[in-house]
Amino acid sequence: MPKKLMLPTLFCKNATAILLLSIASSQLLAAQFFPARDNHYVYSGRIDFSQADSPLVTWPGTSIKANFSGSSLSVVLDDEKGQNYFNIIIDNDIESPYVLQAKQGLHTYTISTALNQGGHSVEIYKRTEGEEGGTRFKGIEIVDGATMLPPPQKPKRRIEIYGDSITSGMGNEGADNGPDHLKSDKNNYLAYGAIAARELNAELHTISQSGIGVMISWFDFIMPQFFDQLSGVGNNDTQWDFTQWTPDVVLINLMQNDKWLIDREKRLHPLPSDEERVTHYQQFVRSIRARYPNAQIICALGSMDATQDAKWPNYVRQAVSNMRQAGDNKIDTLFFDFTGYGQHPRVAQHRANATKLSAFIRKKMQWD
Repeated sequence: MPKKLMLPTLFCKNATAILLLSIASSQLLAAQFFPARDNHYVYSGRIDFSQADSPLVTWPGTSIKANFSGSSLSVVLDDEKGQNYFNIIIDNDIESPYVLQAKQGLHTYTISTALNQGGHSVEIYKRTEGEEGGTRFKGIEIVDGATMLPPPQKPKRRIEIYGDSITSGMGNEGADNGPDHLKSDKNNYLAYGAIAARELNAELHTISQSGIGVMISWFDFIMPQFFDQLSGVGNNDTQWDFTQWTPDVVLINLMQNDKWLIDREKRLHPLPSDEERVTHYQQFVRSIRARYPNAQIICALGSMDATQDAKWPNYVRQAVSNMRQAGDNKIDTLFFDFTGYGQHPRVAQHRANATKLSAFIRKKMQWD
Protein backbone atom coordinates (compact mmCIF):
# COMPACT_ATOMS: atom_id res chain seq x y z
CA MET A 1 0.00 0.00 0.00
CA PRO A 2 1.60 3.34 -0.99
CA LYS A 3 2.49 5.66 1.84
CA LYS A 4 0.13 8.60 2.30
CA LEU A 5 1.93 11.85 3.11
CA MET A 6 0.24 14.81 4.78
CA LEU A 7 2.18 18.05 4.34
CA PRO A 8 1.47 21.23 6.34
CA THR A 9 1.01 24.54 4.56
CA LEU A 10 4.09 26.64 5.39
CA PHE A 11 4.92 30.28 4.68
CA CYS A 12 8.63 31.04 4.95
CA LYS A 13 11.09 33.19 2.97
CA ASN A 14 13.75 30.53 3.26
CA ALA A 15 13.10 27.85 0.61
CA THR A 16 15.52 25.45 2.27
CA ALA A 17 13.68 25.75 5.56
CA ILE A 18 10.38 25.03 3.80
CA LEU A 19 11.82 21.91 2.21
CA LEU A 20 13.35 20.63 5.44
CA LEU A 21 10.21 21.27 7.47
CA SER A 22 8.03 19.61 4.82
CA ILE A 23 10.24 16.52 4.72
CA ALA A 24 10.26 16.30 8.51
CA SER A 25 6.47 16.63 8.72
CA SER A 26 6.01 14.03 6.00
CA GLN A 27 8.24 11.56 7.78
CA LEU A 28 6.42 12.12 11.06
CA LEU A 29 2.96 11.62 9.56
CA ALA A 30 3.68 8.98 6.93
CA ALA A 31 1.48 5.91 7.41
CA GLN A 32 2.39 2.24 7.46
CA PHE A 33 -0.10 -0.33 6.24
CA PHE A 34 -1.05 -3.63 7.88
CA PRO A 35 -2.93 -5.87 5.43
CA ALA A 36 -5.97 -7.94 6.30
CA ARG A 37 -3.94 -11.17 6.40
CA ASP A 38 -1.88 -9.85 9.34
CA ASN A 39 -2.26 -12.15 12.35
CA HIS A 40 -2.97 -9.27 14.73
CA TYR A 41 -6.59 -9.02 13.57
CA VAL A 42 -9.45 -10.85 15.29
CA TYR A 43 -12.40 -11.55 13.01
CA SER A 44 -15.93 -12.41 14.07
CA GLY A 45 -18.85 -13.48 11.89
CA ARG A 46 -19.32 -15.39 8.67
CA ILE A 47 -16.53 -13.95 6.53
CA ASP A 48 -15.31 -15.12 3.14
CA PHE A 49 -11.52 -15.49 3.43
CA SER A 50 -11.01 -16.94 -0.06
CA GLN A 51 -9.00 -13.78 -0.83
CA ALA A 52 -6.77 -13.53 2.22
CA ASP A 53 -5.78 -9.90 1.59
CA SER A 54 -9.41 -8.88 0.97
CA PRO A 55 -11.80 -10.84 3.21
CA LEU A 56 -15.42 -10.20 2.24
CA VAL A 57 -17.71 -8.90 4.99
CA THR A 58 -21.46 -9.15 4.34
CA TRP A 59 -23.54 -10.06 7.42
CA PRO A 60 -24.70 -7.45 9.95
CA GLY A 61 -22.64 -7.46 13.11
CA THR A 62 -19.52 -8.82 11.47
CA SER A 63 -16.50 -7.26 13.15
CA ILE A 64 -12.74 -6.90 12.94
CA LYS A 65 -10.79 -6.04 16.09
CA ALA A 66 -7.17 -5.11 16.66
CA ASN A 67 -4.84 -3.36 19.09
CA PHE A 68 -2.24 -0.82 17.96
CA SER A 69 -0.08 2.04 19.10
CA GLY A 70 0.40 5.52 17.75
CA SER A 71 -1.49 8.75 17.21
CA SER A 72 -3.40 8.01 14.00
CA LEU A 73 -5.68 5.41 12.45
CA SER A 74 -7.06 4.93 8.96
CA VAL A 75 -9.19 2.07 7.65
CA VAL A 76 -8.99 0.75 4.09
CA LEU A 77 -12.20 -0.72 2.61
CA ASP A 78 -13.36 -1.74 -0.85
CA ASP A 79 -17.17 -1.51 -0.85
CA GLU A 80 -19.43 -3.06 -3.47
CA LYS A 81 -22.28 -0.55 -3.65
CA GLY A 82 -21.40 2.42 -1.46
CA GLN A 83 -24.42 1.77 0.79
CA ASN A 84 -22.83 0.24 3.89
CA TYR A 85 -22.27 1.85 7.26
CA PHE A 86 -19.73 0.81 9.89
CA ASN A 87 -19.11 1.71 13.52
CA ILE A 88 -15.42 2.35 14.15
CA ILE A 89 -15.01 2.04 17.90
CA ILE A 90 -11.71 3.22 19.37
CA ASP A 91 -10.68 2.34 22.93
CA ASN A 92 -14.10 0.78 23.66
CA ASP A 93 -15.85 4.15 23.44
CA ILE A 94 -19.17 2.60 22.39
CA GLU A 95 -21.13 5.77 23.16
CA SER A 96 -19.29 7.83 20.53
CA PRO A 97 -18.28 5.61 17.60
CA TYR A 98 -16.98 7.01 14.35
CA VAL A 99 -19.81 6.21 11.94
CA LEU A 100 -18.25 5.45 8.57
CA GLN A 101 -20.38 5.70 5.44
CA ALA A 102 -18.56 3.59 2.88
CA LYS A 103 -18.08 4.89 -0.63
CA GLN A 104 -18.22 2.56 -3.58
CA GLY A 105 -14.83 1.14 -4.48
CA LEU A 106 -11.45 1.21 -2.75
CA HIS A 107 -10.92 4.05 -0.28
CA THR A 108 -8.80 4.94 2.73
CA TYR A 109 -10.80 6.52 5.57
CA THR A 110 -8.98 8.65 8.13
CA ILE A 111 -10.56 7.89 11.49
CA SER A 112 -8.33 9.92 13.80
CA THR A 113 -5.03 11.79 13.75
CA ALA A 114 -5.22 12.98 17.37
CA LEU A 115 -4.80 9.86 19.48
CA ASN A 116 -2.29 9.77 22.30
CA GLN A 117 0.96 7.89 21.74
CA GLY A 118 0.01 4.90 23.88
CA GLY A 119 -1.81 1.69 23.01
CA HIS A 120 -5.30 1.65 21.51
CA SER A 121 -8.02 -0.77 20.49
CA VAL A 122 -10.23 -0.60 17.41
CA GLU A 123 -13.35 -2.48 16.36
CA ILE A 124 -14.69 -2.21 12.81
CA TYR A 125 -18.35 -3.27 13.03
CA LYS A 126 -20.80 -3.64 10.13
CA ARG A 127 -24.03 -1.85 11.03
CA THR A 128 -25.87 -2.72 7.83
CA GLU A 129 -26.95 -5.92 6.06
CA GLY A 130 -26.18 -8.05 3.05
CA GLU A 131 -28.78 -6.13 1.06
CA GLU A 132 -26.43 -3.15 1.21
CA GLY A 133 -23.76 -5.29 -0.45
CA GLY A 134 -20.43 -6.71 0.58
CA THR A 135 -17.29 -4.93 1.74
CA ARG A 136 -13.73 -6.13 1.38
CA PHE A 137 -11.58 -5.27 4.37
CA LYS A 138 -8.08 -4.42 3.16
CA GLY A 139 -6.38 -3.44 6.42
CA ILE A 140 -5.52 -0.43 8.55
CA GLU A 141 -2.90 2.30 8.42
CA ILE A 142 -1.14 3.66 11.49
CA VAL A 143 1.61 6.22 11.79
CA ASP A 144 5.20 5.24 10.98
CA GLY A 145 7.05 4.05 14.06
CA ALA A 146 3.88 2.74 15.69
CA THR A 147 3.09 -0.96 15.80
CA MET A 148 0.35 -3.54 16.00
CA LEU A 149 -0.06 -4.90 19.52
CA PRO A 150 -1.09 -8.40 20.68
CA PRO A 151 -4.68 -9.04 19.54
CA PRO A 152 -7.67 -9.04 21.88
CA GLN A 153 -9.07 -12.33 23.16
CA LYS A 154 -12.33 -13.70 21.81
CA PRO A 155 -15.09 -14.50 24.32
CA LYS A 156 -15.46 -18.20 25.03
CA ARG A 157 -19.26 -18.08 24.98
CA ARG A 158 -20.99 -18.17 21.59
CA ILE A 159 -24.45 -17.13 20.42
CA GLU A 160 -25.95 -17.29 16.94
CA ILE A 161 -29.15 -15.54 15.84
CA TYR A 162 -31.37 -16.13 12.81
CA GLY A 163 -33.74 -13.26 12.23
CA ASP A 164 -35.27 -10.53 10.10
CA SER A 165 -35.29 -6.72 10.21
CA ILE A 166 -35.85 -6.69 13.98
CA THR A 167 -32.65 -8.67 14.54
CA SER A 168 -30.76 -6.59 11.97
CA GLY A 169 -31.69 -3.34 13.73
CA MET A 170 -33.65 -1.79 10.88
CA GLY A 171 -34.53 1.82 11.74
CA ASN A 172 -33.52 1.49 15.37
CA GLU A 173 -31.76 4.86 15.40
CA GLY A 174 -34.61 6.65 13.66
CA ALA A 175 -36.75 9.25 15.40
CA ASP A 176 -39.86 7.81 17.06
CA ASN A 177 -42.03 9.90 14.76
CA GLY A 178 -39.81 9.51 11.71
CA PRO A 179 -39.20 6.92 8.99
CA ASP A 180 -37.39 3.70 9.75
CA HIS A 181 -36.09 2.63 6.34
CA LEU A 182 -32.97 4.80 6.16
CA LYS A 183 -29.67 2.95 5.87
CA SER A 184 -28.02 5.52 8.14
CA ASP A 185 -30.49 4.61 10.92
CA LYS A 186 -29.83 0.87 10.72
CA ASN A 187 -27.37 -0.03 13.48
CA ASN A 188 -26.97 -3.70 14.32
CA TYR A 189 -24.61 -2.77 17.15
CA LEU A 190 -27.65 -1.48 19.07
CA ALA A 191 -29.98 -4.34 18.12
CA TYR A 192 -31.23 -6.54 20.96
CA GLY A 193 -29.07 -9.54 20.08
CA ALA A 194 -25.85 -7.57 19.91
CA ILE A 195 -26.60 -5.78 23.17
CA ALA A 196 -27.43 -9.06 24.93
CA ALA A 197 -24.28 -10.73 23.63
CA ARG A 198 -22.14 -7.94 25.05
CA GLU A 199 -23.98 -8.18 28.38
CA LEU A 200 -23.20 -11.90 28.43
CA ASN A 201 -19.62 -11.52 27.16
CA ALA A 202 -20.41 -13.79 24.22
CA GLU A 203 -19.28 -13.79 20.63
CA LEU A 204 -22.23 -13.31 18.29
CA HIS A 205 -22.95 -14.41 14.72
CA THR A 206 -26.00 -12.67 13.25
CA ILE A 207 -27.69 -14.26 10.23
CA SER A 208 -30.49 -11.86 9.43
CA GLN A 209 -32.17 -10.15 6.52
CA SER A 210 -34.88 -7.51 6.59
CA GLY A 211 -38.11 -8.79 5.07
CA ILE A 212 -37.29 -12.49 5.28
CA GLY A 213 -39.69 -15.18 6.45
CA VAL A 214 -39.90 -18.92 6.95
CA MET A 215 -42.68 -19.57 4.40
CA ILE A 216 -42.65 -16.31 2.41
CA SER A 217 -40.60 -13.12 2.21
CA TRP A 218 -40.95 -9.69 0.62
CA PHE A 219 -38.59 -11.04 -2.07
CA ASP A 220 -38.06 -14.37 -3.79
CA PHE A 221 -36.14 -16.37 -1.15
CA ILE A 222 -36.87 -17.49 2.39
CA MET A 223 -34.74 -18.24 5.44
CA PRO A 224 -34.62 -22.03 4.81
CA GLN A 225 -32.83 -21.17 1.54
CA PHE A 226 -30.65 -18.45 3.07
CA PHE A 227 -29.46 -19.61 6.50
CA ASP A 228 -26.58 -21.80 5.33
CA GLN A 229 -24.83 -19.28 3.07
CA LEU A 230 -21.35 -17.91 3.56
CA SER A 231 -22.31 -14.63 1.89
CA GLY A 232 -25.29 -12.60 3.05
CA VAL A 233 -25.64 -10.74 -0.26
CA GLY A 234 -28.96 -12.03 -1.60
CA ASN A 235 -29.68 -15.65 -2.41
CA ASN A 236 -26.50 -17.27 -3.71
CA ASP A 237 -24.61 -20.53 -3.99
CA THR A 238 -22.02 -19.90 -1.27
CA GLN A 239 -21.92 -22.44 1.53
CA TRP A 240 -21.00 -21.82 5.15
CA ASP A 241 -19.01 -24.57 6.85
CA PHE A 242 -20.93 -25.15 10.08
CA THR A 243 -17.99 -27.04 11.58
CA GLN A 244 -15.92 -23.82 11.68
CA TRP A 245 -17.87 -22.28 14.53
CA THR A 246 -20.36 -23.91 16.91
CA PRO A 247 -22.62 -21.78 19.11
CA ASP A 248 -23.66 -22.61 22.66
CA VAL A 249 -27.01 -20.88 22.12
CA VAL A 250 -29.06 -20.39 18.95
CA LEU A 251 -31.86 -17.83 18.90
CA ILE A 252 -34.45 -17.96 16.10
CA ASN A 253 -36.64 -14.86 15.82
CA LEU A 254 -38.70 -15.24 12.64
CA MET A 255 -42.34 -15.28 11.43
CA GLN A 256 -43.08 -11.54 11.69
CA ASN A 257 -42.93 -11.23 7.91
CA ASP A 258 -44.89 -14.45 7.49
CA LYS A 259 -47.66 -12.92 9.60
CA TRP A 260 -47.84 -9.79 7.48
CA LEU A 261 -47.60 -11.51 4.11
CA ILE A 262 -49.97 -14.37 4.88
CA ASP A 263 -52.61 -12.86 7.15
CA ARG A 264 -52.59 -9.25 6.00
CA GLU A 265 -51.34 -9.30 2.40
CA LYS A 266 -52.73 -12.74 1.43
CA ARG A 267 -49.72 -13.31 -0.83
CA LEU A 268 -49.29 -17.02 -0.28
CA HIS A 269 -51.69 -19.17 -2.29
CA PRO A 270 -53.30 -21.27 -1.13
CA LEU A 271 -53.18 -19.86 2.37
CA PRO A 272 -51.49 -22.41 4.64
CA SER A 273 -53.50 -24.01 7.42
CA ASP A 274 -52.48 -23.65 11.04
CA GLU A 275 -50.95 -27.13 10.91
CA GLU A 276 -48.93 -26.25 7.81
CA ARG A 277 -47.60 -23.09 9.43
CA VAL A 278 -46.41 -25.09 12.42
CA THR A 279 -44.87 -27.72 10.15
CA HIS A 280 -42.91 -25.21 8.05
CA TYR A 281 -41.51 -23.51 11.13
CA GLN A 282 -40.70 -26.81 12.79
CA GLN A 283 -38.87 -28.05 9.70
CA PHE A 284 -36.65 -24.99 9.75
CA VAL A 285 -35.86 -25.38 13.45
CA ARG A 286 -34.99 -29.01 12.83
CA SER A 287 -32.57 -27.97 10.11
CA ILE A 288 -30.79 -25.80 12.71
CA ARG A 289 -30.83 -28.67 15.19
CA ALA A 290 -29.22 -30.95 12.59
CA ARG A 291 -26.26 -28.55 12.37
CA TYR A 292 -25.98 -28.05 16.12
CA PRO A 293 -27.02 -31.22 18.00
CA ASN A 294 -25.92 -29.91 21.40
CA ALA A 295 -26.83 -26.22 21.26
CA GLN A 296 -29.53 -24.66 23.39
CA ILE A 297 -32.16 -23.41 20.92
CA ILE A 298 -34.47 -20.53 21.80
CA CYS A 299 -37.46 -20.04 19.52
CA ALA A 300 -38.40 -16.39 19.94
CA LEU A 301 -40.87 -13.96 18.41
CA GLY A 302 -41.31 -10.20 18.67
CA SER A 303 -41.31 -7.41 19.53
CA MET A 304 -43.49 -6.22 16.64
CA ASP A 305 -47.16 -7.06 16.19
CA ALA A 306 -46.71 -10.83 15.69
CA THR A 307 -46.91 -10.99 19.49
CA GLN A 308 -49.94 -8.73 19.70
CA ASP A 309 -52.11 -11.78 20.32
CA ALA A 310 -51.54 -15.50 20.86
CA LYS A 311 -51.99 -16.73 17.27
CA TRP A 312 -48.43 -16.62 15.95
CA PRO A 313 -46.73 -17.30 19.30
CA ASN A 314 -48.89 -20.42 19.50
CA TYR A 315 -47.45 -21.68 16.19
CA VAL A 316 -44.00 -21.38 17.75
CA ARG A 317 -45.13 -23.01 20.99
CA GLN A 318 -46.68 -25.93 19.12
CA ALA A 319 -43.55 -26.55 17.04
CA VAL A 320 -41.38 -26.52 20.16
CA SER A 321 -43.82 -28.82 21.96
CA ASN A 322 -43.67 -31.27 19.05
CA MET A 323 -39.88 -31.29 19.13
CA ARG A 324 -39.82 -31.82 22.89
CA GLN A 325 -42.20 -34.73 22.56
CA ALA A 326 -39.83 -36.17 19.97
CA GLY A 327 -36.99 -36.08 22.52
CA ASP A 328 -35.38 -32.64 22.06
CA ASN A 329 -34.88 -31.35 25.59
CA LYS A 330 -32.69 -28.35 24.73
CA ILE A 331 -35.28 -26.10 23.15
CA ASP A 332 -37.36 -23.27 24.64
CA THR A 333 -39.59 -20.36 23.69
CA LEU A 334 -39.22 -16.66 24.46
CA PHE A 335 -41.54 -13.85 23.39
CA PHE A 336 -40.85 -10.12 23.27
CA ASP A 337 -43.99 -8.17 24.07
CA PHE A 338 -45.56 -5.88 21.49
CA THR A 339 -45.48 -2.35 22.89
CA GLY A 340 -48.07 -0.91 20.53
CA TYR A 341 -45.44 1.00 18.58
CA GLY A 342 -46.25 0.59 14.89
CA GLN A 343 -42.78 0.71 13.35
CA HIS A 344 -39.52 -1.17 13.79
CA PRO A 345 -38.28 -1.17 17.38
CA ARG A 346 -36.14 1.78 18.36
CA VAL A 347 -33.04 1.51 20.53
CA ALA A 348 -34.97 1.79 23.80
CA GLN A 349 -37.11 -1.22 22.86
CA HIS A 350 -34.05 -3.16 21.75
CA ARG A 351 -32.42 -2.51 25.10
CA ALA A 352 -35.49 -3.76 26.95
CA ASN A 353 -35.60 -6.89 24.77
CA ALA A 354 -31.88 -7.42 25.31
CA THR A 355 -32.37 -7.31 29.07
CA LYS A 356 -35.08 -9.97 28.81
CA LEU A 357 -32.99 -12.13 26.49
CA SER A 358 -29.76 -11.91 28.48
CA ALA A 359 -31.57 -12.77 31.72
CA PHE A 360 -33.18 -15.78 30.06
CA ILE A 361 -29.90 -17.05 28.62
CA ARG A 362 -27.97 -16.37 31.82
CA LYS A 363 -30.41 -18.49 33.81
CA LYS A 364 -30.78 -21.25 31.22
CA MET A 365 -27.04 -21.60 30.58
CA GLN A 366 -25.98 -20.79 34.15
CA TRP A 367 -23.70 -18.07 32.85
CA ASP A 368 -22.69 -16.05 35.90
